[in-house]
Amino acid sequence: MRKSFPLIFILCVQFCYSQSNISVEKIMRDPKWIGTSPSTPQWSAGGKFLYFNWNPDKMISDSLYFISLENKVPQKASPDQKNKFVDNEDVQYNVARTKFTYSKDGDIYLVDVNSNQSKRITQTQESEYNPVFSFGDTKIVFSRNQNLYAWDIANGTTLQLTNLQKGNKPPDESSVKLNSQEEWLKQDQLQWIQVLKSRKEKKDAADKYDKSQKNDLRSIYFEDKNLSSLNISPDGRFITYRLVKPAKDAKNTIIPAYVTESGFTQDLSGRTKVGAPLSSSEFFVYDRTADSVIQVKTDSIEGVRDIPEYVKDYPKKYEERKKNNSTKAVSIFGPIWSEHGKNAIVDIRSQDNKDRWLMLLDPATGKLKLLDHQRDEAWIGGPGMNNMGWIDEDHFWFQSEVTGYSHLYTVNVLTAQKTAITSGKYEIQQARLSHSKKYFYIITNEVHPGEQQFYRLPVTGSKAERITTMEGANQVSVSPDEKYISILYSYYNKPWELYLQENKPGGKLEQITNRAQSDEFKSYAWRVPDLITVTAGDGAQVYARLYKPSNPAPNAPAVIFVHGAGYLQNAHKWWSSYFREYMFNNFLTDNGYYVLDMDYRGSAGYGRDWRTGIYRFMGGKDLSDEVDGAKFLVDKYKVNPAHIGMYGGSYGGFITLMAMFTKPGTIAAGAALRPVTDWAHYNHGYTSAILNTPVEDSIAYRKSSPIYFAEGLQGSLLICHGMMDLNVHFQDVVRLTQRLIELGKNNWELAPYPLEDHGFVEPSSWTDEYKRIFKLFETHLK
Repeated sequence: MRKSFPLIFILCVQFCYSQSNISVEKIMRDPKWIGTSPSTPQWSAGGKFLYFNWNPDKMISDSLYFISLENKVPQKASPDQKNKFVDNEDVQYNVARTKFTYSKDGDIYLVDVNSNQSKRITQTQESEYNPVFSFGDTKIVFSRNQNLYAWDIANGTTLQLTNLQKGNKPPDESSVKLNSQEEWLKQDQLQWIQVLKSRKEKKDAADKYDKSQKNDLRSIYFEDKNLSSLNISPDGRFITYRLVKPAKDAKNTIIPAYVTESGFTQDLSGRTKVGAPLSSSEFFVYDRTADSVIQVKTDSIEGVRDIPEYVKDYPKKYEERKKNNSTKAVSIFGPIWSEHGKNAIVDIRSQDNKDRWLMLLDPATGKLKLLDHQRDEAWIGGPGMNNMGWIDEDHFWFQSEVTGYSHLYTVNVLTAQKTAITSGKYEIQQARLSHSKKYFYIITNEVHPGEQQFYRLPVTGSKAERITTMEGANQVSVSPDEKYISILYSYYNKPWELYLQENKPGGKLEQITNRAQSDEFKSYAWRVPDLITVTAGDGAQVYARLYKPSNPAPNAPAVIFVHGAGYLQNAHKWWSSYFREYMFNNFLTDNGYYVLDMDYRGSAGYGRDWRTGIYRFMGGKDLSDEVDGAKFLVDKYKVNPAHIGMYGGSYGGFITLMAMFTKPGTIAAGAALRPVTDWAHYNHGYTSAILNTPVEDSIAYRKSSPIYFAEGLQGSLLICHGMMDLNVHFQDVVRLTQRLIELGKNNWELAPYPLEDHGFVEPSSWTDEYKRIFKLFETHLK
């Protein structure tokens, strides 16, 4: 009997701590089992209908549905209605907002708002796009074959405005210089052959007459560069454009697909790696009145020769850059014209990610005047950095993180005087100006870092009026007449539903959809995790979700979930994009685990210093926040420090590797899913902002890449990775695998998924992956 006691005890423990009525198999099914949430609400042009994607019948994919203000019962759009639907965000209004224009299926349309009469402006085999009102709202200007054309609203005539051409300018025959022999022969022929002389005189006279009668467009050749950002001023005088010179010798990665229909391995085209050669661009203004082209120069703007602080860690490079005194590579975006074309602003960004300039452009001269310069020794970013526009002809609004949080500002372009419209330790996450230009409509997290609420704010900056009231996330779209708002709303344990509300404080709120939770989903009591703060070692308060078991396992295990990055927040009050992980965390809690989900340094929602806290050291403060979270669980909830696990995907997988390689004794078992193992092999846009480039800042890459610390592996490691991953390439874990083999490590395993990309799509893959994770934790943490 004594020999059978341990088996009985083990069976009892497994039974007592497996009382969940959910399972990995249930959780990881096609998400339709949860219910169906609406997405992408879009007001029709004119605002009579609100369209959205929805799938209440659980078909293969979502369909287009709509409601009207008179009939708020969702109806499925017919093929004809889908064809005629035009999103209000895709139309351009005239100044009086009596007409709007848009492109659809390669043709241009004009609509009268009052009569709702639509006129098709173009009907050609070519594609016309990007229509805008110009010439004082008397013409509609659109693009065709990389040139601008103007359609006259009054008489219907079309005028070509530009003659931009790819390639080099052909030589002018009349200007070809002949050598002395060729010139003598030509003159001799004309002197002695009368027919040749007569024909030449007639041709010269005809050419002179044709030239006097024709108003030829200037031909502008852009060689081997690519044309972009073709833009016209409201008065029709100035046309701006960018020419982009493609990067040379920028090598792309290749991702092999092993399981294919053909039975042969196929290569998928990937991307470049960080530090690859970059494209360069130039910005030009074509003055139609003066018939001149001016390149806008940036070599004298404030700070364009500044050397980043990190270069001081490389004294030789620093001295070379000081000596060269070269300018930074920059890109010019815009311009953004004031309503009547009096002024234009350009948004200039440095290629090293550390500067943004807002500058007033004089289009006639190409000269620039500084209005705002935001510099960050880490990188420019945060919410709303592309939100900007005109209040009137002389006042411009924009967002900036200059105080540490993204806030609204205005600037008088005549005096360059700036005024802060909002302030405080919260973020303006979305902003737009009302049609009357008396108010801003903003979404902020002022109430709580984990909430999104919608406000109406006077442009003078006085007190904002809160319009949404539901606790959680309120993602708002304003109707064209600004009388109503659509709200996509969710809570911790309640997926997204669609609501309609009058656009005013206390406005009537109506729920439109009610299918986000199926009966099966509602049969389980999904937790509202505690939203807490953990004090980090440096005193910072780290927001986190905490799942507490009602019946903790006797050996007090815990799991730390690490969300991905890019720029993301997960310790919030709404339905997470990590909904599978949310459900898995509930399942772990049912099985006796404490689960902690932290918004570590680098997460969204907490201002500039939190966002840039990982600069030049990923796996630094972000990882120490997670380690402090483990200590918090031990100190407050008596979690066994030898029984703590960790899992996460992408950046979360990277953090898991760094924890198991560099923080011995912290994590007993970890699952690194699709992890970055070496940042020198990731993409340029994301990585160069945080770590600069490997050639320029090798110190940052050496500190931040797990592959350099693999010899420190302790605990049991599971690596899962899709072999068709176009984001974090499977090559990352193959290289790490070789490193672990060479180091003689045997406490790890790799699970490859041949038909999966970065985000898995097959329920079978999700199920296999998370069964392995659960087995890992059950085996090593209990």
